[in-house]
Amino acid sequence: MKAPERYYDFEKDISGCGVFGVISKQRNLIKGDLPINAMACMHDRGNGLGGGFAAYGIYPDMADKYAFHIMCDDKSGVNAAEEVLKHYCTVHEFEPIPTRKTLNITNPPLVNRYFVSPNFDPAHELSDLPEEDYMVSVIMKINTSVAGAYVFSSGKNMGAFKGVGYPEDIADFFRLDEYSAYIWTGHNRFPTNTPGWWAGAHPFTILNWSIVHNGEISSYGINRRYLCEHDYLCSLMTDTEVVAYELDLLIRKHGLSWEMAAKVFAPPFWDEIERMDKDDKELYTALRATYGPGMLNGPFAILVADNNRLMGLNDRIKLRPLLVAEKDDMVFMSSEESSIREVCPELDHVWMPKAGEPVIVDLEG
Repeated sequence: MKAPERYYDFEKDISGCGVFGVISKQRNLIKGDLPINAMACMHDRGNGLGGGFAAYGIYPDMADKYAFHIMCDDKSGVNAAEEVLKHYCTVHEFEPIPTRKTLNITNPPLVNRYFVSPNFDPAHELSDLPEEDYMVSVIMKINTSVAGAYVFSSGKNMGAFKGVGYPEDIADFFRLDEYSAYIWTGHNRFPTNTPGWWAGAHPFTILNWSIVHNGEISSYGINRRYLCEHDYLCSLMTDTEVVAYELDLLIRKHGLSWEMAAKVFAPPFWDEIERMDKDDKELYTALRATYGPGMLNGPFAILVADNNRLMGLNDRIKLRPLLVAEKDDMVFMSSEESSIREVCPELDHVWMPKAGEPVIVDLEG
């Protein structure tokens, strides 16, 4: 799993990537076979250097605990990560994440999961923080201070599973065919500006947020500096990491709606703002002035999820494909219609969202 020491020296690949998401608005559980088969249909969008899935509703018996998925190079990394975790949290349950031997997965890291809650011990420095800020700080401490250990999932009643391989290989390794969830997202990676390594695969997560991304965040440098000012430390060497942290900052901490956060990521052009009526002009001028460093430059199609909704969003000139389809209470989002038809041949409605316009699907009730 070790991160490349000179990760900026690798040879650049042409971008591909594939994303897939599905949500049951009535919280009906969807077997893991569905997203696995959908991603396998887009096999050629990746090159085996990264794949992964996020699933919501998979830990109902521990739904009030934070499910920390941690990958480590070796046992010393496990011990060091556990020391930090036990210092700041109460560990209610621990186990290795169930895996199976898979032909195309070689030298995987050690992967464990911990169901935890914060330990607000007044003796340590985080005790005065609100609960979710507290847990974010614990994640940052492990990711930046424990050699060879990374928290790759940390939400409640959800989990991310990812690594180096094609998505169907990662799914086989993590036995995702044995899971059922009411929201799934999947990703097939074709690294562009960053290396393919286990912690650098998609999805990227923080708390209940998960993000999968097709494209390239060319604003990564300024986005990363902006996040550092708000105590989010980027350590996974992949541009998409900034989107997960920005979601947490903009929506959870700053209270923006999902629609407004989408307009931060893909704002109207200035000439469009000039043509708006007075109220909209003032709103979008203030939004761009306030959150300019958070804007995402470059081509992208992203799928964002938390425990209650799924959102798809393109960049503001739609340089990456994104398609949405509906069938009964299910909504699908994908890079290709073929992947949706593979798992649901008969659809009620199919469309392609406009550039920069989010498609947000909420759970009913």
